[in-house]
Amino acid sequence: MSDNPLLAEWTSPHGLPPFDRIETDHFAPAFDVALDEARAINARIAANAEEPSFANTIAQMEFGGVLLDRVASVFFHFAGTDATPQIEALMRDLSPRLAAFSSETLQDQALFGRVDRLWQQRDRFDLAPEEARVLELYHRMFVRAGAALEEAERTRLAAIMQRLAELGTAFTQNLLADEREWAADLTEDDLAGLPEDLRRAMRTKDGWQLTLARSIVVPFLESSTRRDLREMAWRAWTSRGANGGDSDNRAIAAEILSLRHERAQLLGFDDFASFKLATEMAKTPDAVRDLLMQVWKPAKAKAEAEADDLRALIAEAGHNHPLEGWDWRFYAERQRAREHDFDAAALKPYFTLDGMIAAAFEVADRLFGLSFRPIDAPAPHPDARWWEVMKGERQMGVFLGDYFARPGKRSGAWCSRLRAQAGHVRPVVTNVCNFAKGDPALLTFDDARTLFHEFGHALHHLLSEATYPMVSGTSVARDFVELPSQLYEHWLSTPDILRRHARHYETGEPIPADMLDKLLASETFGQGFSTVEYVASALVDLDFHTGTPPADPMEAQAATLARIGMPDAIPMRHATPHFAHIFSGDGYSAGYYSYMWSEVMDADAYEAFEETGDAFDATMAEKLATHVYSAGGTRPPEDLYTAFRGRMPGPEALLRGRGLTGA
Repeated sequence: MSDNPLLAEWTSPHGLPPFDRIETDHFAPAFDVALDEARAINARIAANAEEPSFANTIAQMEFGGVLLDRVASVFFHFAGTDATPQIEALMRDLSPRLAAFSSETLQDQALFGRVDRLWQQRDRFDLAPEEARVLELYHRMFVRAGAALEEAERTRLAAIMQRLAELGTAFTQNLLADEREWAADLTEDDLAGLPEDLRRAMRTKDGWQLTLARSIVVPFLESSTRRDLREMAWRAWTSRGANGGDSDNRAIAAEILSLRHERAQLLGFDDFASFKLATEMAKTPDAVRDLLMQVWKPAKAKAEAEADDLRALIAEAGHNHPLEGWDWRFYAERQRAREHDFDAAALKPYFTLDGMIAAAFEVADRLFGLSFRPIDAPAPHPDARWWEVMKGERQMGVFLGDYFARPGKRSGAWCSRLRAQAGHVRPVVTNVCNFAKGDPALLTFDDARTLFHEFGHALHHLLSEATYPMVSGTSVARDFVELPSQLYEHWLSTPDILRRHARHYETGEPIPADMLDKLLASETFGQGFSTVEYVASALVDLDFHTGTPPADPMEAQAATLARIGMPDAIPMRHATPHFAHIFSGDGYSAGYYSYMWSEVMDADAYEAFEETGDAFDATMAEKLATHVYSAGGTRPPEDLYTAFRGRMPGPEALLRGRGLTGA
């Protein structure tokens, strides 16, 4: 297999994957070899006649599967960014195989016996604090994978995990198919109200095309004066995964919920939410619901007031139609212009992609002393770019930015890594976004916020100083992982940063002071809408996974929305058939609330800087780096946040930041 670049030693600069030589046909044989190697390593650890120790058991497992991790990280990068039919077929084959291997490993009685003996006798060993934490997490991981169950229950749990992997892959691919296959060809007469940059992004050789790329459909809903076309676009966007036929996700969602419930009960929990939250900061479904409902009441009141303003605008324009979902964003932009003398179209020329990348890099330099040097290395796509990340003379890692929407790339934005930080090994980190491509690429302020958000995740990897992969980078509780990313968004709004990097793409002039003032003054505009659409999704997710799973998730979704009094004209941010966060995998299942749980901390954390009078206060930045960005999961998240701030926060800073305190 020496001719397979996934299996040969990577000699490219910085040990990066040799993307110029990797072909799709390399993945299947590479996974075969990597899985065989990983099984052999597990067998050697399990058969070791020596008494278990951290070094001969935990450390061996931590560093034994490097080849499998390497092959999988490259494959799943392509599966997310360039999903060809061949890649998708491989996904359908590999997902259950990898789930089976995980169950095989974590239910192995000899391996678990060694881990369990170490855990039970941990006081006999002189473990460093990080080693003790890693041992705790390993033991917990084995138990939660069913290692302590009887054989019949272990067998059933393994079958559940394989089926869930198959269903999650199918859900993802169905959603991608709906997004990829829907498009509407438009004529010049259909472009009324659209800003010039959006027209350019929609241009084809034969005319203009409206697609379901978020960077296209959302600004279309905000600016098109053609209400019929807005309705068409809105219905296509909100019905993804629920169009009947082979790509319909509703039955898949029902089966996923049923299997998760069975999984939780096999492991001794009442329901999946109780199982999932036991290891998170929230601990219980009641704690999550309490936070969400504290926010829901003022958010709903704010949204209802916003709706009244928009209905008044509709009447003022001489129309008598009700406020519908396809009207909200359009009239909200006009209300924003009225309240704040704000013109989003006039703002956008100041927000180039390159300018916002430079802004994110400058903040990282001023807070953490990082510098970014472009490097020439094979990339997974021609649009992707590499940077070497330095702190003084020390390399902190390598960063890849892949920013533009294209067919085959799943929607949304995310951060992942191609190599984990561990000891002296520095990470290789990726940010993937779906911005509209242009010359130059121009961003909305929300796009810029997304860029900062994902870069905050990247910094969590790049600043990591852990010894073991289990606790490096973003390997933290799900309701803590969004703290570094959401906190980083705050620095985008720093006036000094915007004055330096929000520059007109043609003239190079900085954003005018009056425009900057209006932008910052309008930041809490529309928070009723955005908070309601988010909290509704989080409550539906929590209800899905609490108690007996619903036979019909769509009926259950409707029941939750009716119970909380969801405003008619606001849809959930993610309706069930396209709720990829919770159905494409386990990551955010019973955990979509975690963005808000983390926001409680990020709002409070940024106030710590504001209290000093300096958004870049060196003492606070050093504490933030030490206890949050560099610490990974080496200590429980409550301990890390308290070490930074001196206490845990309440929701007050979040409500102030969203402008909901007077709602």
